[in-house]
Amino acid sequence: MAQENAPLKKIAVLTSGGDAPGMNAAIRSVVRSALFNNIDVVGIQSGYMGLLQNKIITMQAGSVANIIQRGGTILKSGRCPEFHKSENRAIGAKHLREAGVQALVVIGGDGTFNGGHLLANEHGFQVVGVPGTIDNDIWGTEETIGFDTALNTALEAIDRIRDTAASHDRLFIVEVMGRDSGFIAIDVGVAGGAEEVFIPETMANVDQAIQSIKRGMARGKSSSILVAAEGQKVGRAYDLAEQIRRRVGFEAKVCVLGHIQRGGPPTARDRILASRLGNAAVRVLQQGMTNVMVGVQANQVVSVPLKESTTKKRRVPNELIELAQLLAH
Repeated sequence: MAQENAPLKKIAVLTSGGDAPGMNAAIRSVVRSALFNNIDVVGIQSGYMGLLQNKIITMQAGSVANIIQRGGTILKSGRCPEFHKSENRAIGAKHLREAGVQALVVIGGDGTFNGGHLLANEHGFQVVGVPGTIDNDIWGTEETIGFDTALNTALEAIDRIRDTAASHDRLFIVEVMGRDSGFIAIDVGVAGGAEEVFIPETMANVDQAIQSIKRGMARGKSSSILVAAEGQKVGRAYDLAEQIRRRVGFEAKVCVLGHIQRGGPPTARDRILASRLGNAAVRVLQQGMTNVMVGVQANQVVSVPLKESTTKKRRVPNELIELAQLLAH
């Protein structure tokens, strides 16, 4: 993972895939950490697509002023299926060489890391990944940039929905993001006191949810909230509501939070995490390391091979699933 290179004089940074609150804080940290160490920085706009289009801009300390509190990413982001082709990755590598770039920091999720891993293997660039995704499902780190903000956004919404649910004696199903990962759903379910949580990692049990609602009603509870990740196995929240209606006649109101979870100012936790990991990315590049991701384990910054972070998946702990079920009784 370490290689002998000429002294590091110029690096590039990009954000790719779904945006996550805190990406701007990570960009800021990369840029200012590099400049502090007399390393020039360029930004690549619109992720890997921007690299193919040679959308490379010079970054200065002022380029990242007043962005730490902003959601989204000033460099823009996006998905780039074209980068799956080796001939297109060669075009991207050519653009980096022409710009004098020796190393690349990629901020995103496993798809972003896979592109960086291939670029490092095929063209010899130093590449370091910084985990930025609200899904919190990246192997090798206990938390990803954006997760805490998305979680708290969803929790605030559920707290508000519970007020109206109690006022009208209603059953609500709240759908949160998580196509393949249930971290937001399970954490917000525990923190928000949900009667049941549906996540992609486990088989959905509609009958169990119905029993949980009935238990609450038996002890005088007049309203209930179910939390469902968008990728849970019953289908979308409206499908779950229809199944419950058909089985027991309960009418459920559905609230899909959607992309509201991606936006807004990042929490202090996400800003600090992003700042730590952006700085760590520059440090490991200076040490000659490549094809690694920087993350946090036991509150310590660590580096793990990019290949591991793309081939393994972090899963929701059984302990949290069991806790959510226990507390719903």
